[in-house]
Amino acid sequence: MNDNSQQFNWIGKRPIRPDGVEKVTGAARYGADLVLPGMIVGKVLRSPHAHARILSIDTSKAEALPGVKAVITSADILDQPSVYAGPARVQQNMHHITRNVMAREKALYEGHAVAAVAATTTAIADQALKLIEVDYEVLPHVTSVGEALKPDAPLLFEDQITMGMDPVPTKPSNIAKYADFEVGDNAAGFADADEVVEMEFSTEAVHQGYIEPHACTARFNQDGQAELWTCTQGHFVARNICAKLLGMNHADLKVTPSELGGAFGGKTVVYLEPLALALSRKCALPVRIVMSRIEVFQASGPTSDSVMKVKMGAKKDGTICAAEVTLYFGGGAFPGAPVIGAAMCAFSRYDLKNAKAIAYDVVVNRGKAAAYRAPGSPIAAYAVESALDVLARKIAMDPLAIRLKNAARNGSKTIFGQTFNSIGYAETLEALMDHPNYKIPLGPNQGRGVASGFWFNGGGDSAATMAINDDGTAVVATGSPDVGGSRASMAIMAAETLGIDYDQVRATVADTASVGYTHVTGGSRVTLASGLAVINSAKEVIAELCVRAARIWDVDPEGVIWEDGYAKPASSNVGEFEPLSLAQIAAQKSATGGPIVGSAGVNPTGVGPGVATQICDVEVDPDTGFIKILRFTAAQDAGRAIHPSYVEGQIHGGVAQGLGWALNEEYIYGEDGKLQNTGFLDYRMPLASDLPMIDAVVVEVPNPDHPYGVKGVGEACIVPVMAAVANAIEDATGVRMTSLPISPPKMLAALDAADEAK
Repeated sequence: MNDNSQQFNWIGKRPIRPDGVEKVTGAARYGADLVLPGMIVGKVLRSPHAHARILSIDTSKAEALPGVKAVITSADILDQPSVYAGPARVQQNMHHITRNVMAREKALYEGHAVAAVAATTTAIADQALKLIEVDYEVLPHVTSVGEALKPDAPLLFEDQITMGMDPVPTKPSNIAKYADFEVGDNAAGFADADEVVEMEFSTEAVHQGYIEPHACTARFNQDGQAELWTCTQGHFVARNICAKLLGMNHADLKVTPSELGGAFGGKTVVYLEPLALALSRKCALPVRIVMSRIEVFQASGPTSDSVMKVKMGAKKDGTICAAEVTLYFGGGAFPGAPVIGAAMCAFSRYDLKNAKAIAYDVVVNRGKAAAYRAPGSPIAAYAVESALDVLARKIAMDPLAIRLKNAARNGSKTIFGQTFNSIGYAETLEALMDHPNYKIPLGPNQGRGVASGFWFNGGGDSAATMAINDDGTAVVATGSPDVGGSRASMAIMAAETLGIDYDQVRATVADTASVGYTHVTGGSRVTLASGLAVINSAKEVIAELCVRAARIWDVDPEGVIWEDGYAKPASSNVGEFEPLSLAQIAAQKSATGGPIVGSAGVNPTGVGPGVATQICDVEVDPDTGFIKILRFTAAQDAGRAIHPSYVEGQIHGGVAQGLGWALNEEYIYGEDGKLQNTGFLDYRMPLASDLPMIDAVVVEVPNPDHPYGVKGVGEACIVPVMAAVANAIEDATGVRMTSLPISPPKMLAALDAADEAK
């Protein structure tokens, strides 16, 4: 579905991606590809225990080993006070970051870093790790959110008092934070309902599944300055954290992002970077550290596991009278589960008079949770959209119709206070109501499910610079690592604004010394925020081009306008002049004032929400419990699709990952607190043969607060998937699955139990 009220030269086209050739030929340089003169190997010693007090660490034997150039422990990383900073749903605490990077008082999960070495060869580094003697006092552990909530559960932090509760608890617990959001009167709303549904759900932690493991190379120079190359979604954030942990000025640390072999939120966290820098500082040589796949699974954050309770009530006409959700998310070894954001997202696509969402951030003996596409929202949506499906069945109402009846529209207000002015949720529902896939007849053991999802989308700090070359080409530099095609989108918006061809623009990702501070590539913020910085820098360039044209013509700059890539007289009163192209003006830059450049820094607040609705058709084998996805149709409001192929690719990727989350993927911990499936052979991600044809339906409801109507598209596409699958399974079998993943053994057991109950 397209909004064709505005005509563009490049917006909405599908030009070739600027980074494509290097990636398909293998020439692109990823995190582990950089080689520096004198570079040596870094390795990390990790805890074999899920929970253990560190009594002592003796590194003397490792330091004495020939070929070992440096050994570090937590003593080489500065401790930090416990202070929460940032908005509630994404707060960070440097006290926790310091301890996640390198264990101090305790090792809090299997794989927790406790020391690191740098040596001339991998073999020597491995040998050195074995020579480090750590005296542990092994403690009881707790690896699931359900266990962590028990009154007698082992405490990860003996002094942790739950934040956000009123009154403040008097006893420590594993609950780090509490938050709630409420509108209206739920008690009265439930009293008015004709039907009420109460259900409980649970999900397991899943990993982002990026193919490239974490990797970085650090070079600490003798003048106190340092350089860092790393695979990251946010090199400015990495710089700031590393500088803090090592006691450096920001200006003394230059960070360059490599190409990314996948991220999905999992590379917004600092793991190896401070260690590589500390090792390099100690030995005065460049140090590279690369995680193994086992280390990635053990020590880099997956998303949370969860326990959830939902209660929803509706009238027979489909009006939702009241809704309540309580969310318990496991944040891993440190606070930071995305549960507050999940509570905010839970009902935000609906216009509800009465609603309440309660969030508990729970610590467990696992690697600290990290972002994963719309962090928290897919988990909450699994519970809410499943309960809503049951409610629709109770009142015999079409599942898309009940959602449309309650859909948030412009003017609707969320549970956390946001008022929408460009939400396209109803349009995604209408697009699927009219879609032929919603009308395809189903056969035996087949079912159809629908679900919807919401994500805030992001703004945040972004910067860009633009320079015009002598031949009229333009170079655009931003500080946003290209995760989902942003170089193409930046070039498209620059070309559109300047009025030149796409292939006349080169978009680059600059290091931290070459462009202004730019927040992480995440939250579906880059095309909007960094795109706005590019547009504003182009407008600054255009203003300067008009000045240069005025000098060439010897007229007042106010008499010059810019149209379709040319400077033109604003009216006949200015004079009769042939239009000057960008290339013609650029060729005379030295004679008219010097280099033609523009720059911009932005922190946009006019962010349009991400909403998606999806249809899933499944077939369930009653003899094996195997679930086959027959077809999948995904509608999403993109605001305006700058590069439609990238938008469709984001939708395809989100659906594929959501299907893995729904059917197969999970972290499995043993009674010993150790992760059992630390590789792709045992951690079952979808293969191409597991996936159906995915029909992406791009809905465009332009964001009025962006020059080209942009909204983010990278998050909302994963949010409804698990609920759509579960709803389709009930439609096929009559069995409601309330825990993820819905693996064949679990499905078969549920089918057998249902047969026995008949």
